[in-house]
Amino acid sequence: MRVTVFGSTGSIGESTFDLLQRSDHQVVALTGGRNIRRLAEQAIALKAELAVTAYDDCLPALREALSGTGIETAAGTQALIEAAERPTDWVMSAIVGAAGLAPGFRALRQGATLALANKESLVTAGPLLLAEAEKHGARILPVDSEHSAIFQALVGEDIDAVERIIITASGGAFRDWPMEKLAGATVAQASSHPNWDMGQRITIDSASMFNKALEIIETREFFGVEPSKIEVLVHPESMVHALVGFRDGALMAHMGAPDMRHAIGYALNWPNRAELPVERLDLAKLGSLTFRAPDAARYPALRLAYEVMEIGGTAGAAFNAAKEIALDGFIDGRIGFLDMARVVEEVLTEMSARQGLCNTAISLDNIAHTDAEARALARRFLTKVTQ
Repeated sequence: MRVTVFGSTGSIGESTFDLLQRSDHQVVALTGGRNIRRLAEQAIALKAELAVTAYDDCLPALREALSGTGIETAAGTQALIEAAERPTDWVMSAIVGAAGLAPGFRALRQGATLALANKESLVTAGPLLLAEAEKHGARILPVDSEHSAIFQALVGEDIDAVERIIITASGGAFRDWPMEKLAGATVAQASSHPNWDMGQRITIDSASMFNKALEIIETREFFGVEPSKIEVLVHPESMVHALVGFRDGALMAHMGAPDMRHAIGYALNWPNRAELPVERLDLAKLGSLTFRAPDAARYPALRLAYEVMEIGGTAGAAFNAAKEIALDGFIDGRIGFLDMARVVEEVLTEMSARQGLCNTAISLDNIAHTDAEARALARRFLTKVTQ
């Protein structure tokens, strides 16, 4: 099978790399950011045909690192698009943020299977992405651990028999902090996840539950269920990734150690199951599992997710764009941890009142316009917060 990996040097990309090293798949292209040394190491190890960095100024370093290997090199946004247009069978979409949308679209147009780890694609353009897959006979397989779990629990089931879908959340770095301490939380503290080994941005999103907010919207888009059927539970052990409840009262749970190679391996080998180098759960040793309802005051991002789904239209694009800018502001030290949700809410409120997000048709042009405007507004609100 011919394989391409977008975002190969990130946490999802590294887990994908590990599995590909153990396989005989032919690697068409690997893409990354500024970690040129690692991108080159991966390309050489997997004998990739092409290595692409998203940054033009990194191209000389990539060329030097791969000199004499016969591996092609390229850089920039257009190069990412061209990599997605190369014939392939399976594509991992693991670029973080809205930047992952365009390569995923192009891959679907080749009829490839898209292993989707990029939450933002479905949040901002879910109907378009699903329609593109159907149009070109392509398939989208979820790679988020929660959505892979839901997907697996629904195998052979009728979606109309689903009464509720429960996605679990670790609660992130601050799940047990006193509320009064959250305003002073630092970037370093938010960047340390108790269960998962992930990149900084995803880890901070876990602490704020913005990642779970995106996953709520993603669940609605991917599985087509009503928002009222989607629930979130805080599950500190991160062993149960999701549960599906049916109208006969049964609950189907997917369990596994907190290792992204579960979901990636399932997507890579679907519809078959292959042996994976992951920990096997010892339930007797584990002893017990705990669950609790999320605290709405601690995690305002969850409330915002349901508001986004109620608004409809291009509200998902506005939500994601504002979230990315707010996260930048926190990482740069311009706003506090709790200010991120405030910035996002301000953007949604103003854009809904001024533009009527619910009445904006979902098209790539409208999504791009909403994204740009939401980012500009969020930057303006960042300035207000810091004054």
